Parts: sequence; C-alpha cells; structure tokens
Amino acid sequence: MNITKHFFTIFLVTSSLYVTAQEKPNVIFILADDMGYGDLGCYGQALIETPNIDKLASGGIRFTQFYGGTSVCAPSRASLMTGLHTGHTPIRGNYEVKAEGQLPLPAATYTMPEMFKAAGYKTGAFGKWGMGFPGSEGDPVNQGVDQFYGYNCQRQSHNFFPDHLWDNLKRVELNNTLTRQVEYAPELIQKKAISFMERNRSAPFFMYMAYTLPHAGLQLPDGDKTFEYYKRKFGEQPKNVKSEWDGSGYQPQAYPHAAYAAMVTKLDNYVGELVSKLKELGLEKNTLIIFTSDNGPHREGGNDPEFFNSSGGFKGIKRQLTEGGIREPVIANWQGKIKGGQTSDYIGAFWDFLPTFAELAGQSLPFRSDGVSVLPVLLNKGKQKQHDFLYWEFHEDGGRQAVRMGNWKGIKEKVMKNPANPIALYDLSKDPKESTDLAGKYPEIVKKIQGIMIRAHVEEKNFPFITGKL
Repeated sequence: MNITKHFFTIFLVTSSLYVTAQEKPNVIFILADDMGYGDLGCYGQALIETPNIDKLASGGIRFTQFYGGTSVCAPSRASLMTGLHTGHTPIRGNYEVKAEGQLPLPAATYTMPEMFKAAGYKTGAFGKWGMGFPGSEGDPVNQGVDQFYGYNCQRQSHNFFPDHLWDNLKRVELNNTLTRQVEYAPELIQKKAISFMERNRSAPFFMYMAYTLPHAGLQLPDGDKTFEYYKRKFGEQPKNVKSEWDGSGYQPQAYPHAAYAAMVTKLDNYVGELVSKLKELGLEKNTLIIFTSDNGPHREGGNDPEFFNSSGGFKGIKRQLTEGGIREPVIANWQGKIKGGQTSDYIGAFWDFLPTFAELAGQSLPFRSDGVSVLPVLLNKGKQKQHDFLYWEFHEDGGRQAVRMGNWKGIKEKVMKNPANPIALYDLSKDPKESTDLAGKYPEIVKKIQGIMIRAHVEEKNFPFITGKL
C-alpha cells in the first residue's frame, strides 16, 4: 500500500482494551443525508416526530459538539471512511464523472470497511456511496465492502424512484420512469440491509447504512401514510408546481413541508426496523449503533430549513462552515455497554470514528489518523484524549476553511481567489450562533488559527483531480 498518500508516518493504534477477538461487537453506522442538527426530537425538534431515534438517544449517549467531515456529501463521507480531515482526504469536493459517479478514492486508500474485513467482519454498505464510479478503484467492492446495494452515484440519488440501482457490480434495472414511480429506492435498500443482517447473524458484521433521506428531491410513494399525516398536521396548502417533470433537477413538490417531515419520519421508521431486527436475532446486546448525518440541512427541492429550525438554532446550512453546516447530531447506543441517558460535550469529528472502531475491533491502523478513539467516552473507561484542533475545507463557492481550537472557531471565506482573506473569529462558549466577530480583539488567536490552516491543508501530486488551491 502507498502509505505516503496519507501524509503521515506509520504508527500503530493501541490494541483494544475493551474486547477480545471472541467478543467483537457488530457495528451499524447509520448516516442520514442532509439532515440538520435540529431535525430530531432529542435535539429539540418540535414539528417532526422521531420516536425511534429519540429512544436510541435515551438509551445511549447523545453528543452535542460533534462535527461532520465538511458541509457537503462526498468529502464528508470520505473523511468518515478514511479517518482523515478534509485537508488530508483524497476526496475534497463533489467531483462528478460522466455518465455516472464521482471521482474515486485511490486504490491505496485504507478505509473503514477494509479495517473491519481485516478484523474478520462481514461488511455491507447500503444506500449512497459517491466515492468512485462503478467498477473504479473507489467502487465500494474495491474498498472492502462485501455487499453493496444502492446508489453508486450521489447525483443519481437525487431521484428516489431511479431506473436502476447497483448490487455490487451488477446494475439492477427498476420499473420506474418519470411518469411511473412504483419502486421506492429506500424501501428496496432497507430490505437488502435486513437480509444482510439475517445472513450474518453468526459472525461479526459491519453495516454502513447511508440512507438518502431526507436529501432532495422531496419524493414519497403515492398515498404514503406518513406524508398524508403531515399534510393534515401542518394544514399545508399545495404550492403551484409543474405537473410534469422532465427529470432535470429535483422533482417539484407541492407539499414541501409535509414531504420533508415525512422523509425524516420514514428514516426514523427504518431505524426502528433495524433495532427490531437486532432484537429478533438476539444481537441487540452485541451491537454498537451510531447515528449521525453527513452535513447540515439543505434548501434544495423546495425545502425550508427555517420552518423546522433544522439547524438547531445555529448559523448556516449545507455548504457553509458555520455551525449549522457542520455540527451534527451524533448518537451512540450499545445495550448493556453504553449507559443510557448520557449527554457528552466532547468535541469530535467524523475522522474519530475509524480509530474508534479500530480499537474496538482490536486492529492497528497502518497510517496516522487525524482522529482519536472515543471509546473512553462511549464506555466510560479511561481518560479521553482531546483534539488540539479540528479543521475543515470546502471547495465550492470560492473555497472556505475553518478551524475549531478549544472554544475558538475561525472561518475564512473565498480563499481560492485570495488566500490572504481575513479570518472571522468566534467564541463558541459565549456565542454559539457565531454572531460577533472577535478577530480584531484577539489577533494572537487569529494568528494561531491561520497557522493551523496553512499546515493542515496538504497538496498531493498523487491526487491530480483536486484542482482547488487552498
């Protein structure tokens, strides 16, 4: 493996202190798509009902200062899979490939599924991938996934009634057209995931559930009971939209409020089904469940994040590096291992999950992750290591950088055109809504954050498709 692509020297993650090889737990990682920090009842949502996810939170630990990889899909997911922040990941933006897919993770990338496979796990990924076009080195089957079913291409996943999905390298044709929407992709994906659990009940398994809900388009099956429920609950009057859709962009939605709420609740129902299946299989006490979202809430397809307070009172939405764009709901539940009813203010990010799972599975990583294991927080054992800083990049809208250093948060805008642009500085302990720029008052803090931004972004000639200069 080309270790140099990870930008660090080799080191070994400490072997697990918590489990033996015979006690390795199953891991289910549930990733919502474009769901905001405030979209769950357990995070303050008042309009959308999420009883199953709320129950996971009440029976486990709820994090209040945990972050995504960045504020848009592909690089955030790459950060999750590689244990690297977006100054080091090989994917740093939504780079599209025609006719279907995104530019791939390089073949030498060491990913979360590969780590689990090395630990003797069966690995499954269900939902949206977005890190390598079909058959490429970044295809999930070439990155440690035993079974993949869903959308290879994140652009294709904007339609919940697609004409095809992927079953590993097999293209599965569906009976959908633009005017005949009969097979709802989330339902098909959920069935495949349940089947994976049933087949692998006797061996440890890792299941990456990358649901496409509640990303735009705001689409639901005809007569969906949850959709009809929210129409009545909100008393929503239909918007005047085109009755026919030509397939470009997002399908228009006459009831955007009810549709978004229904998609979040359907996601909650799917989570409830997974938990019920674990109990049916007798696996609930040997399965760690993580629930989170990839980035902040979206405004596409007619969605209205202000109506739901989807950002949870924080500033910004998807594509922004303010708190509303990157702070995520994160819930961990492991019956009998994680004490219920906990709330943690640990400051972490997506790149923490790979070293956490490696320690849980008793594996060493062949590179230095940007993350740290959070098992001490999860299991209330030992001293939890803290980050010196967290770092993010965003490669659209002129480029953005952000750093969190303790309670300080620095954000720089339009950095591709002018890397010398000023840094806005916020004290999140007193100003979590990032309303007062303190850069002029604390120049020494700004200088430290500027140094981190310079050091944390690494250009790499092995990744020629990264064209942004940050």
